[in-house]
Amino acid sequence: MSANAYNELKTKIDSLAVFRHVREDAAVAALRKLLEERSVAAYSDFISLLYPEGANFSEYIRKLVLEDDNFYVKAVAAGQKIDPEIAAAVKSELNTICEIAGVTSAEIRQMVLDSDSPESSLALPKWKTTDLNLVKDFTHKLSDIAQTGYGIYAKYTFFRVEDGQIVPVAHPDVQSIDQLFEYKRERDLVIRNTEALLSGSGASNMLLYGDMGTGKSSTIKAVANAYADQGLRLIEMKKEQLFQIPSVMEEIASNPLKFIIFIDDLSFAGNDDNFSALKATLEGSITGCTGNSVIYATSNRRHLVRESASDRVSGAGFDDDLHLNDTMQETMSLAARFGLTITFSKPGKDEYLSIVRSLADEYGVAVGDGEDEISEEELMKRAEAFAIRRNGRSPRTARQFIELLKIGL
Repeated sequence: MSANAYNELKTKIDSLAVFRHVREDAAVAALRKLLEERSVAAYSDFISLLYPEGANFSEYIRKLVLEDDNFYVKAVAAGQKIDPEIAAAVKSELNTICEIAGVTSAEIRQMVLDSDSPESSLALPKWKTTDLNLVKDFTHKLSDIAQTGYGIYAKYTFFRVEDGQIVPVAHPDVQSIDQLFEYKRERDLVIRNTEALLSGSGASNMLLYGDMGTGKSSTIKAVANAYADQGLRLIEMKKEQLFQIPSVMEEIASNPLKFIIFIDDLSFAGNDDNFSALKATLEGSITGCTGNSVIYATSNRRHLVRESASDRVSGAGFDDDLHLNDTMQETMSLAARFGLTITFSKPGKDEYLSIVRSLADEYGVAVGDGEDEISEEELMKRAEAFAIRRNGRSPRTARQFIELLKIGL
């Protein structure tokens, strides 16, 4: 490449407007600096940013483009009309990015080694390039965006709210439906409601209520994992964050994906801002759920609001709530505002032992009459004894028992 070619490539990087995030990417910015400085140090800086993601620079660029969440992607996803000038600019920039992605290590190494640098005899590391058709790939991406998503939603399935922002969970629970045993009727209700959300036929906000360790949260996470490739995402919110529901709903309202707003272990100490925010959402206020989201909550409490004896008598004084009964009815009826309530009860003995046996197979516990095996009878006996020592029978207790048995404890 000539000096003019290097300068032209720098200009092409600088010219990116719609795909500004590609221009600002650390590795791409390092490449631009390398084209400007033509030094061994700049070369090494670029390699140090590229290699952790792989040695193929073209594929690195392709991933950047397909995961970009620029204004054009969001507008297309929301079904907005696109000005012809913008559409033409997008196509032009994609072709420009292809040229940038095609720059080879041989060309750049020669540029550096031809300089007067005393390090010019060094053997510089290489990278790979491949032919790209980003216009085709990007067009296909947009046509399938309701399933694949864009930006962080294309890369991750699980999210949480942190400092008011939706952020991805890099290492989420990989629970699968196949790892859940018993509770088929309850699980099928969750699945059918989620499929209704995905199809756009109308899904209900849902409360999974029941004893601890019965698999309420695991069921929701497993369903989110199972339907991720169909455009389902999960955003977990803590109880103390529920006042932020309106802003979260606003952020995802125009997103073509479908979202579960997940609230685990839901309960309230009394009437507060979080209670009011959730109540307003469930009632379908102006900040309520849009067509692409539902609330799935779990709780060990049927009425969701912890109530003390003093709460029931606090209305005795004239300076207290003069409409105590109305207040109590409001707080205790929150659960009824969920369109669907599914009860997860503790399993009976037979169900519990069936879960233990299934988990033994999953974990590879040898059950039989052999020398290095545990007999079926002994397995059941020890599983029951373990449940008695713990909080009673539950899928969680069964899994804890098998995990300890597997490591010999």
